[in-house]
Amino acid sequence: MLSLKNQIFSIHTDTEFKKTALAVFQHQALNCTVFKSYISHLKIDPQSVTTVDDIPFLPISFFKTQAVLSDFRKPIVAFTSSGTTGMVQSRHLVTDLSLYDQSFNQAFKQFYGNPEDICILALLPSYQEREGSSLIYMVDALIDQSKQPDSGYFLHNHQDLFETLNRLKDLGQKTILIGVTYALLDFVELHNLNFPELIVMETGGMKGKRKEMVREELHAVLQAGFGVDAIHSEYGMTELLSQAYSSGQGIFNCPPWMKISLRDTNDPLSPAQQGKSGGINVIDLANLNSCAFIATQDLGKLYSDGSFEILGRFDNSDIRGCNLLVQ
Repeated sequence: MLSLKNQIFSIHTDTEFKKTALAVFQHQALNCTVFKSYISHLKIDPQSVTTVDDIPFLPISFFKTQAVLSDFRKPIVAFTSSGTTGMVQSRHLVTDLSLYDQSFNQAFKQFYGNPEDICILALLPSYQEREGSSLIYMVDALIDQSKQPDSGYFLHNHQDLFETLNRLKDLGQKTILIGVTYALLDFVELHNLNFPELIVMETGGMKGKRKEMVREELHAVLQAGFGVDAIHSEYGMTELLSQAYSSGQGIFNCPPWMKISLRDTNDPLSPAQQGKSGGINVIDLANLNSCAFIATQDLGKLYSDGSFEILGRFDNSDIRGCNLLVQ
């Protein structure tokens, strides 16, 4: 029989997802002290949970105050959220980095192909300038796997980035530029490109550097500046070991071991009405050794094919791939 870890990354069908999710839930209801206590507080008997729809979701705020662990091994890394001075940071304690490695590598290949063949450029100043960023860990690994000599980071050297992008365009090289939103805007204020084949992936908001913008306005500015038809986005956060990706229009898709559901904004233990927006709940089975069932502070819309859209957030919680305000 496959181990839980192997089952997670071998999921192909909804039936396999549900079976594995229930197995992960039973494991975490027994071994994650924080989750176990929360379930008990809700007066839920874990043995009575026989469908995925019955699984309770742990409020994401617990990652700011508790060690959320389902594994008795010592953590080898603590991923931390960014935040302004005085904010309490979320901490995701990771006991097995191979779970994160497999998650982001398998998902990236699913959505974008083999990183060996792609020139991966990163414009992530606010993430590079601090410790504990799970995004930097992922981008480091993808750049290391790229066989393209121009792959790498551009901190504030926009002229070098401009010249590199023009050279890659002339070479016909498949290229992805991963950038924090405010830095991408800073770049297009100084430089204009016409690189239709470029994949521009925005990840994260303004980080206090600029006024927040609604997605349509932001993407229009970036599309014009880079000469592309769409802006890609990544939806991830410190508390997750998986990412969802959007290839445009702010519509995200998950890898097979990750699913989104919506909860009623007025009753967090009830699902949102069909067709209505709601609070985003995430099942991320890569979070095998922490908690895979998380009630985020994001507001979203869910579509029948499992894709979703971010409409905003309930507070100023730090997330990646979402810089929208509720309109």
